[in-house]
Amino acid sequence: MNTESAALASWAFEPLPAFGLLLTALIYFLGWRKLHRQVPARYPVWRLACFVGGLTTLYVSFASPLDAFASFLLISHMVQHLLLTMVAPCLIWLGAPQLPLLSGLPRQFVTRGIGPFLQWKGLLQVIHAIMHPAVSWLLFTLSNILWHVPHFYELGLGSDGWHQVEHFCFLATALMFWWHVIQPWPGRPHWPRWAMIPYLLLADLQNTALAAFLTFYDRVLYPTYEKAPRIVSLGPLEDQAGAGVIMWVPGSLAFLLPAAVIAVQLLAPKNLRRRPPAPKSAIRNPPVTSGARPGFPSAIVQPFDLFRLPVIGPLMRRPSFRRSLQILLLALAVLIILDGLLGPQISPINLAGVLPWTHWRAFTVIGLLAIGNLFCMVCPFTFVRDLGRKILPARFAWPRALRSKWLAVALIVIYLWAYEAFDLWNNPAATAWIILGYFLAALLIDGFFRGASFCKFVCPIGQFHFVQSLASPFEVKIRQPDVCASCRTFDCLKGNATHRGCELELFQPKKSGNMDCTFCLDCVQACPHDNVGLLLVVPGADLIANRPRSSVGHYGKRVDLAALVLVLTFGAFANAAGMVLPVLNGLTRLSKNLGLPGDLALVTILSALVLILLPAAAAGLAAKCSSVLAGNSLRENFCRFSLALAPLGFGLWLAHFAFHFFTAALTPVPVFQRLAREAGLTTVEPTWTVPSWAFYQLPGLELLLLDLGFLLALYLCWRIAKEVSPRRALRVFAPWGLLATALFLAGVWIIFQPMEMRGTLRH
Repeated sequence: MNTESAALASWAFEPLPAFGLLLTALIYFLGWRKLHRQVPARYPVWRLACFVGGLTTLYVSFASPLDAFASFLLISHMVQHLLLTMVAPCLIWLGAPQLPLLSGLPRQFVTRGIGPFLQWKGLLQVIHAIMHPAVSWLLFTLSNILWHVPHFYELGLGSDGWHQVEHFCFLATALMFWWHVIQPWPGRPHWPRWAMIPYLLLADLQNTALAAFLTFYDRVLYPTYEKAPRIVSLGPLEDQAGAGVIMWVPGSLAFLLPAAVIAVQLLAPKNLRRRPPAPKSAIRNPPVTSGARPGFPSAIVQPFDLFRLPVIGPLMRRPSFRRSLQILLLALAVLIILDGLLGPQISPINLAGVLPWTHWRAFTVIGLLAIGNLFCMVCPFTFVRDLGRKILPARFAWPRALRSKWLAVALIVIYLWAYEAFDLWNNPAATAWIILGYFLAALLIDGFFRGASFCKFVCPIGQFHFVQSLASPFEVKIRQPDVCASCRTFDCLKGNATHRGCELELFQPKKSGNMDCTFCLDCVQACPHDNVGLLLVVPGADLIANRPRSSVGHYGKRVDLAALVLVLTFGAFANAAGMVLPVLNGLTRLSKNLGLPGDLALVTILSALVLILLPAAAAGLAAKCSSVLAGNSLRENFCRFSLALAPLGFGLWLAHFAFHFFTAALTPVPVFQRLAREAGLTTVEPTWTVPSWAFYQLPGLELLLLDLGFLLALYLCWRIAKEVSPRRALRVFAPWGLLATALFLAGVWIIFQPMEMRGTLRH
């Protein structure tokens, strides 16, 4: 039985715990329903979702394969511990369960049964003593340290009874610890709110120390894992280091993010801590959202708003959340630059050869697929730009001749050419210099020119994310048009005394789609009516209509936008094809047959052909055919249908980056071990031959991503054809459908070819 089948077969059904959790959820629901009717603002739906999510997390922690694999993999056991100590307790307390649980029980049982017991003075004194913040912190910390001591850890692994005691200690002390941070109503805090900041930071210190010890210790701490059968390709020491990383990164974020949120809340002016409600007129006359059917109330078709989610929504809206991640990425960029310039110039053992070309690219496209333009939101280059504006004037207008995407198109072509011509992925020093140049360009351009000129007109990374986010499922968008119609201050665009407006001049009531939107959320912060959300949309639907958009205009008139999409779409296929062995071998033979002096000349010729001439010719021919058949503007056809190809290019970027990520996911571990060794933090020798996460279904996953992009591109082309010429839609669609199909077949061929293992020590 392979690992995947074993995992599926390892789900356990424990009748007693399952029944107990279901009964608890039922009691909570009955009580929550009563309280929701009486005080809906105090007990909204999200509290019910949090509590049920907490109980579900508990069940997953002890019934899923995590528990079955805990005796074989320390990584699995560590994830189980994080669920018990970080996730489940927080979700349970966010549900404010005290009153709902009591209200859900029969009244007679509460008043005559447990009521007198809960009011017993002795019990109250004990609860008050053990729930003191200092006691809760100490018990939580001691439990975490004690159960990771080898003797006690092995005790839990060797006995089911002690294993259950271990997990009970983790859950009980975590509930005590997080109660003081979340402070569920109607409980009263023991300490002032500001005291929770050192409370959390001190807890993070012990977590970091323990995680670092696990990550960098040069011997296996727990003999069970050294003797256990290896069900994956990880060795015992790599398994231990991976568990330490899991404990370090997600664990630290669990402490640091709430501390940052509390700090921002305390530092904010009192009159800004609560946003004013929306005007009563907007509540009395809710607008009908796009797509609503006449005669149906708009509340039924209100789109999902990510900002309405508990924890995640408020966290993303906080300016400190964005700044914290920018600072984190800035620190990582500095480390990459230093290692790229001073470290060994071998790509797989240098941060500049591993993180930017494998992990950063993968995480950004995953973010685009899941939500939208998350990288621009936390961009470290923007953070440096904002710092530079304190000393630079930023008062000049960007030259009118450069107010288009043509400069960015040229820079993307140069980058895609240089990537292959100079093997940038295999040159840590060049990578470091590129990052430095990026910081300098962002600092100087936005330091001297008003607005976000660098982001809007120059930044190739930003243009990549603008184009790919056209197929993202979320959009920064107004919630209720009537609220904006009654607004006279336009703070979302102009800003106000406390928040700046949109630097890219995207006026929310007239904005449509994600083009040019950096997800900075400045408009969200500036809106005095809390009327801007992160709303769920149909991916790519904005490309169908040819209506004017704030700051972007008509897609049908933007040849520069069409060129940008075509370069990135054809560039996806060129970049992926440049890494498959048949293409590499063919290029070598071609260079010899043509008698070219080196690869540089051939790469230059092919880059001009594939990135400039081929897209222009293919799209131009398709547009000409559609224009003749539809009898409309050649320019409009070229622009609108070219943009509809964006999801197809995005699908191949996803497939390509997914391959490199899954084959080289663990490569940063030995690199960080090397840095720790050079810094004198450890004596362990890095294990450079790290295992791959690639699995036999990986080509299937890549093909699925490409399929989704292809189908969405075909759908968009068909919808545009229907709008352009309803009677001749099939004829108008056919040329673009053939072009998309040809690209799709090329992508399928690329996926099933052996690909060069860049960024690793494998060949």
